[in-house]
Formats: sequence, structure tokens, C-alpha cells
Amino acid sequence: QVQLVESGGGLVQTGGSLRLSCAASGRTFSNYPVGWFRQAPGKEREFVVGISWSGRQTYAADSVKGRFTISRDNAKNTVYLQMDSVKPEDTAVYYCAVRTTWSNDYVYTRSPEYNYWGQGTQVTVSS
Repeated sequence: QVQLVESGGGLVQTGGSLRLSCAASGRTFSNYPVGWFRQAPGKEREFVVGISWSGRQTYAADSVKGRFTISRDNAKNTVYLQMDSVKPEDTAVYYCAVRTTWSNDYVYTRSPEYNYWGQGTQVTVSS
């Protein structure tokens, strides 16, 4: 069992920055792929950015490429989502997810590929 807790969400102005954290308990985070997803009202959950189990691979969706980055601190068992130059369309509930089943060393981008999820944290970008 893995428990994931996201934090760091809130209200931010357009062009501002925010850092989300995803802390894991129950199992070490360091050997598993992790992804960040988001879901805006009335829309389906979508992939944002992910990191492979080794940390050597990261991948971001086109909508956030160049603005959002993912990193991991294995000593703290935490993964971060750094959000820069945010836009109103980034407003959503953000979820982190981890895949604890066997994995290749690449970034998984589909929701069913992850088996543990956090409860989500709200990010609201004001215009």
C-alpha cells in the first residue's frame, strides 16, 4: 500500500509560480514512475508531467512544456511539480500518481497505468 498526499495548491496570479508536493508513505517512492495529472471542471483528467522510475526520463504535455517541471527528492520520499508562468487554463485539481507494478524506464502518460493516487490539490489561476 502507498499513500500519497499532495500539497501546495492555492490561488496564484497569471504569470506566477507555484510548487506542488506529493509525499509518499507506506513504501519508498524512489523506484517507481510518478505522474502528475489534472482535472478541470467538466473535463476529463489529463496527463501533465511524469518521471521515470530512475529519474533519467521526464516528459511534459505540450500544454505545459517549458513551464512545468517534475523532480524527485528520494531522501524525502517526495515528488515535486514546479509550475511557472501559469495561465488561467492551468486551473484544475492536480493529482499525483505512482505506478508500483513492473515498469520500463520511461514516462507513463495514461491514467490506467498508475495504481495509486493522491486525493488532489486545487490550483486556481486568476487572470
